[in-house]
Amino acid sequence: MPHGLTVLILSMLLGLQPVTTDLYLPALPALTEGFGASMAQAQLTLTALLLAFGLSQLIWGPLSDRFGRRPILLVGLSAYVLASIGSTMAATMDTLIVWRTIQGAAMGAAVMCARAIVRDLYTPLQGARIMSKGLSGLGLTACISPPLGGLLANLFSWRASLLVLTVFGAASLALIALRFRETLPQKNLQALQPVSLLRTWLTILRNPTFIAYAMLSMASYGGLFTFLASSSFVFIKVLGLSTTDCGLLIFSGAFTYLLGTFLCRRLLARFDVRRTVAIAAVLSLSGGTLMGVLAMAGWHSSWAIMPAFCLFMLGHGILQPCSHSAAVGPFPQSAGAASALNGFLMMLVAFLIGNWLGTHMDGTIFPLVYGIWFWSAMVALVAWTLVQRQGRRSESRA
Repeated sequence: MPHGLTVLILSMLLGLQPVTTDLYLPALPALTEGFGASMAQAQLTLTALLLAFGLSQLIWGPLSDRFGRRPILLVGLSAYVLASIGSTMAATMDTLIVWRTIQGAAMGAAVMCARAIVRDLYTPLQGARIMSKGLSGLGLTACISPPLGGLLANLFSWRASLLVLTVFGAASLALIALRFRETLPQKNLQALQPVSLLRTWLTILRNPTFIAYAMLSMASYGGLFTFLASSSFVFIKVLGLSTTDCGLLIFSGAFTYLLGTFLCRRLLARFDVRRTVAIAAVLSLSGGTLMGVLAMAGWHSSWAIMPAFCLFMLGHGILQPCSHSAAVGPFPQSAGAASALNGFLMMLVAFLIGNWLGTHMDGTIFPLVYGIWFWSAMVALVAWTLVQRQGRRSESRA
């Protein structure tokens, strides 16, 4: 496939995640009131989706190593489109949660295959650069999604926001069906055998490079998910903003993430992955700490939250391409399984955060602020210890 087509496919597949999670966020309070549901139930439309997203990757990964990326993408995206239609037409909150869970499981095929495709075609360092381009496309999608979701919720209803997911999923399915060519160089005929699969997972989980970069992915995504799961309630219910204003604020964070992916490529042109990660961690920790200090000082407004969060997101835009590529890098023959495990661990953290927020949102900004501050500290801890130690060991062996 041409290089530009590969980047477009990666952008569409990776962009499925922010479309699915971000686009309906400004409409989440209205959706909750419309069904007469609790805040915990509303959070479940997101956390159940992400848990299914993470668990399903453990299945999609080995399947893609055995049968190839293309058939898994066709099956997963078809299921995603059907689940999107079901979500749009849901008559109760329980039905919506069921369809969102199926949607999350189907989304796992797309995102997992995207990360595996990068390892199929590129070395780890090249993969970080290509992944940053694909994540730039994700960032652009994430920029558009919240304002569009808020606008549609204002003009029509939350159902209009969910209908967009159907359109995006169908477009992704058409792109894969018409233009995607298989990237797996050699199918692993043993990938689905229980003993072989267990051995592969244990090998991956024992690899220090995977552990370091998977933990980095988890910590950085933990900060982002804390914001995603709580921002609409904080901005609309606590700070009194409109759904459109909420969408624009979420847009500003996504736009900063987009800038971070461009900055990632600039840094990788000058430094290796280890040093790039160390620089990004400074940005993440600075943003989380600034947000926490301002909140403790009594500055409870969107103007105090968003500049600090944008600083965190600038670091996130650098960390995600590096961590995803480096975590899968040591496993060219089992890239699907490694990508699946990395994705599963990230979504497990998201599920735990969502459950915690569902019971600890107390009508203040502090659950959001302290959550992001905590995860920014975890980013710095992992980036400045585990990643640096593993990087030095790799350099000494080379």
